[in-house]
Amino acid sequence: MTYDDHARARLVPEHGKREGRTAFQRDRARVLHSGALRRLAGKTQVVEPGGPGIAVPRTRLTHSLECAQVGRELGASLGCDADLVDAACLAHDLGHPPYGHNGEAALDEIAQECGGFEGNAQSLRVLTRLEVKVVGAGLNLTRAALDAATKYPWGRREATSKFGVYDDDLEVFTWLRDGAPTERRCLESQVMDWADDVAYSVHDLEDGIIAGLVHPSDLADPDEQAALCELAATFYSEECLADLREVLAGLRELACWPTAYTGTASAQAMLKAATSTLIGRFCSTAQLATQEVYGTEPLRRYDAELVVPRRTRAECALLKAVAARYVMARPGVIAAQERERQVVSELVGLLVDRGAPALEPAHAEAWREAANDRARLRVVLDQVASLTDAAAASLHAGLRQA
Repeated sequence: MTYDDHARARLVPEHGKREGRTAFQRDRARVLHSGALRRLAGKTQVVEPGGPGIAVPRTRLTHSLECAQVGRELGASLGCDADLVDAACLAHDLGHPPYGHNGEAALDEIAQECGGFEGNAQSLRVLTRLEVKVVGAGLNLTRAALDAATKYPWGRREATSKFGVYDDDLEVFTWLRDGAPTERRCLESQVMDWADDVAYSVHDLEDGIIAGLVHPSDLADPDEQAALCELAATFYSEECLADLREVLAGLRELACWPTAYTGTASAQAMLKAATSTLIGRFCSTAQLATQEVYGTEPLRRYDAELVVPRRTRAECALLKAVAARYVMARPGVIAAQERERQVVSELVGLLVDRGAPALEPAHAEAWREAANDRARLRVVLDQVASLTDAAAASLHAGLRQA
């Protein structure tokens, strides 16, 4: 399949652009230069700035940049346009609110009366409405770029908490999905999704080790291995416990697998080598498995499905379980998350009560134009979702004192 005029179309046609740049290079540049992407620098990934044992932890921004590097190379190896995949990877977390998935859950609870809140649906809203380059079209990305950035191409439904579009945004969603098979993701979106999994599972392990929260020697304990496999089976993998135990044993036998970390230069180098090797392993197995099914000719959009072997997915799931057990469930996290949810919930209530005067200018304009309370609540959710962790705490404190 080629990237034809239909794929390169923009919601609002543009003319007079300088020569020598492709449509997808422009898409990537628009996301890269967006304020929404910059704000991800202030949104926690796993270990918060100033948290335990690591001076400069990864943020949502650095994760997005790393995801883009992984996805760009994997996509190019399959024949996808590298800039298109890069743009989708850079855009995939733009809708994440302060405090990550914890903030997302708090906003979703508040947003039930106006259609819920979901980070991926919010990302589409950011790209097509809130991050304005062209009035009425957001960044005015190409159809292919918006499609590639859509991880869940369906609306809200009871069967799953994950969805990719609010009812308010169905018009642009229908436009970007024109010609696409119902609820099927394009190859570029699948590459983005796998690159996301690969980047955060490997890098969360690395950050956890550096922060002293993950001790590689603990993973030699049979009880810890059993707990990890059970956690992976419950939340991250469809494999049975016996198979996960076998996969974990195989991971620990890899020459690159970290066995200790002392913080010395040699230890840092060995950990970086492990990170690189694991990312390469996860990407190369997906590339080869996909090409084994579909051949080595360039694959694009709806030419193919990304094939990730079951064992590879299980390995990735076990790394997620390591971060979940030792980093996300460390002492003090639950209490901190309760405080974060309280900040988010109270902040929404304060902004709803105060209305336009308390909102940023663009959101205040949207508030005044809103037809009803449901629409005004969505405006407040848009503003709160855009805030960094620190900005949310600061605005909350300021409004409470006012």
